[in-house]
Amino acid sequence: MPSIHPPFQPAPFPSFPPPPGGAAGGHEPALTLVDTLPSEPERVVAPVLRRVGFTFSSDGGYAACLATSGDSGWYPESWWLGGAGGPEPMPLLSGGVPGGATGPESLHSQLVSLQDGRVLICRQQQEAQAPQGGVRQDLLVRTPGRPGEQLVGSLRVPALRLLALPSAGFGAPVAVALGADQRQITSAWLISADGAPPQQVAEFSGQVGGGVWLDRGGRMLALDHVRPGEHGPLVKTVVLDLATGVLSPLLELAPGSNDRLVLADPVSGLILVRSDAPGVDRLGWGVLGGEQPLRFPDCLHPPQRFLRPVAIEAATDPGTPAAELRVALQGDWGVASSLTVWSPGEGRCEPVAIPSGRLGGVGHWSAAGLRMPYSAPDHPAGMATIDVDLLTGEQPQPQVVAPTMPLRLAPLQGGRAGVHSLLRTVPDPSTVRQLRPNRPGWRLDGSSPPGGGGRWQPARTVELAGAAGPVEAVVYGGDAWLTAQHLVLALHGGPADAWRMEFDPTLQRMAAEGLAVVAPNQRGSTGYGIEHAQAVQGAWGGPDLDDVLTLLSSVSGQRVASGLEPASLFGVSYGAFLALLAASTSPHLVARCAVVAPFLSGARLLAEATPGVRSLTVRMGGAQEPEDGRGPRDVLRLCHRLVAPLLVVHGDQDDVVPVGQSRTLRQELLRMGRREGADLRLVEVAGAGHEVLAEESGPVLHELLAGFLRTGRTG
Repeated sequence: MPSIHPPFQPAPFPSFPPPPGGAAGGHEPALTLVDTLPSEPERVVAPVLRRVGFTFSSDGGYAACLATSGDSGWYPESWWLGGAGGPEPMPLLSGGVPGGATGPESLHSQLVSLQDGRVLICRQQQEAQAPQGGVRQDLLVRTPGRPGEQLVGSLRVPALRLLALPSAGFGAPVAVALGADQRQITSAWLISADGAPPQQVAEFSGQVGGGVWLDRGGRMLALDHVRPGEHGPLVKTVVLDLATGVLSPLLELAPGSNDRLVLADPVSGLILVRSDAPGVDRLGWGVLGGEQPLRFPDCLHPPQRFLRPVAIEAATDPGTPAAELRVALQGDWGVASSLTVWSPGEGRCEPVAIPSGRLGGVGHWSAAGLRMPYSAPDHPAGMATIDVDLLTGEQPQPQVVAPTMPLRLAPLQGGRAGVHSLLRTVPDPSTVRQLRPNRPGWRLDGSSPPGGGGRWQPARTVELAGAAGPVEAVVYGGDAWLTAQHLVLALHGGPADAWRMEFDPTLQRMAAEGLAVVAPNQRGSTGYGIEHAQAVQGAWGGPDLDDVLTLLSSVSGQRVASGLEPASLFGVSYGAFLALLAASTSPHLVARCAVVAPFLSGARLLAEATPGVRSLTVRMGGAQEPEDGRGPRDVLRLCHRLVAPLLVVHGDQDDVVPVGQSRTLRQELLRMGRREGADLRLVEVAGAGHEVLAEESGPVLHELLAGFLRTGRTG
């Protein structure tokens, strides 16, 4: 449940009318933010601040993604990857006016990049009278350089997933749609881009994920099939024959193992699989139809790194043996990504020197280079072109010696501890493989600079002391972040989420306002192994709250001892719940608290949420109280201790965390004597959903949040 976007030309600080019914409230919604952004149909193209959902055409000539500048909604982009000057994005907007009319897409829209540059879009629509849960999936095609869109079909099914066909002749289908209904039945349709209605070709029981083509003609599709097992659901790879509709087993390594096909080269037969049959989840490889068994080399199972195969290099000779092909693997652990090249015949992984940041998990590798989405805190998402041969096996690049950074902040002694009581430096520069963003072998296209000749604020990583061990954090504010005039501790949503070394418009706006920001990945965050991620299973507001309170004690304690104000808290969704708990538990350590789409407790969320959110809450044990002696994890029962100025933002159409959670909190605080507009404000955003910071009101909300966290003014 992340947050997003900022403007970088400061907008006037918005002023809001008093709530209906006066300061005492009533049951009316508090404040409404409506139509605050300009809507001129031909305004200049704004910098693209966020791109998500990248997809490559099967031949690698084009890519597509959803993009937003933060004030114009989401719209599709089609990227031409064959230009002499590098990849070029083309916005596909209503009327064909880049930066003009608001894009009709949402984060739920799904894209498929076609081989001629067109984009197939699956747009989810809610229908009150429709069967299958009132959901209609509209399939549309947009063409670069042409206004409007073409409807090519509609399917009434709750969930639909699109996969591009590997080849498509004139008038032939271009994609497969896999839909699942409430009966746990999966149906497959062939989708045409030229007006022919969707053609159903298969129906079978169970749900499927993944999707890897085993032939170049687009007949044999490998899928991860979920089926019942003795100790719970199992995943096995099966093959769907689209010509006959028949489902056949492909990977059955052991009766109780989970076996997935993750990548394949149809020409050579090289396949990469992920299976826990060896005892733990590992990557392995083999040759489809070959006589040798699957192998699981140690180099594909490094400690503290999750390797994700993203692309197989296109062979220049069709007869190249599988063992001689090269595979690009994205490595993820913690906040940043790494890149590795592996070849079965070589038997080892070679690191590729790339800049610190976050890769997109998909790619295409041709003679033009390896293409992957990339983002960094000071580089909005763009398309990276990587010369693997030039950057593989490079010696580490010399860097400026890093300043001393904290692993753990010294405990307060007699109420004071110097701000220089830091115990560890970041890793020695000679051990860090890093690359400057612009140099031979690496090119980033489409990453927007800020307007007005400014620059995006950089960030770094530090390790701080949590309650049970080090906690990695993304930090904005340079060397002196700890002693900045204003410091914000930012808590991510989820809980199964994390801060990354990627562009985040909300944090950027805070940093541009002069705020230092510390964004920690406390226990419960993903990207640090199963134990770290599952620490909050059945314990929402348990180990993660312990980590947050430990960080507050260290950071705010040293700041107060040095004559500075304590840190402020910012949180979104689950992070907002955590921020409210922390501000109520340690009120003297919090200067201000700003929360977006908060819920009050797991049990209260369970009682009001939609079926999907309730199911997730139950699976994660969100309604259970942690048995740690700290007391209730219910914000409503603790908020009488909350003394910091509070700003609450919530979309009034939020279908994940109902806005009633924020309204209830406001009413309770008003009843206890908090003053609307003085030390409390609830801003409801009309028509906005859970991703309120990613919608059209995002720039104004970023301005509002940054201004509040800097000044404490709620009005």
